[in-house]
Amino acid sequence: MSVPLLQIALDNTTLSGALKSAKAVGNEVDIIEAGTILCLAEGMEAVRCLRALYPDKIILADTKCADAGGTVAKMCADAGADWMTVICSATIPTMKAALKEVKELQVELYGDWTFEHAKAWKEAGITQAVYHQSRDALLSGKTWSDSDLNKIKKLTEMGFKVSVTGGLEIDTLKLFKDIDVFTFIAGRSIRDAENPDKAAKEFKEEIAKYWR
Repeated sequence: MSVPLLQIALDNTTLSGALKSAKAVGNEVDIIEAGTILCLAEGMEAVRCLRALYPDKIILADTKCADAGGTVAKMCADAGADWMTVICSATIPTMKAALKEVKELQVELYGDWTFEHAKAWKEAGITQAVYHQSRDALLSGKTWSDSDLNKIKKLTEMGFKVSVTGGLEIDTLKLFKDIDVFTFIAGRSIRDAENPDKAAKEFKEEIAKYWR
């Protein structure tokens, strides 16, 4: 298994706050995400600023696009995003249109998706998926389960590069130690830490314990 990447999710509500967070951890993480909340609050200017600050990092626009895939993806690419996300309920034509404009497309897994859907995404040329525990689910008391882990394993066996996100803390990373996780996506646990740079380093140290 390859060593998972570390991604910071910038779901700040202001561009100034996002840039402050990015500067605190940008040198430690592999991927910098303009989160959905940030994209809604500040638009593609957030992506442009992150690209200007970090010309050598992977920049992701977490649009969770549901329609107009080609148009949205071109906006993201023109602003400097390498990757973009689409919601799993988007149609295959929407996904294919988006995939033409960005280097890689991620399908965000929410709700009642199936492995038949996943097969269709793979056939459409999509290689990345993001497995979530949603913020609202976590607030309602849900945690990572064997069912979640088995679904992630099956997606990797289908050939997807699977990123994992949703309330990740350092002590939860070991739950995934037997899975070929592509990226761990952390938001508040790094962004809102007293020392974000130190928190990001600790995440990477913990990842190195289980993936070599």
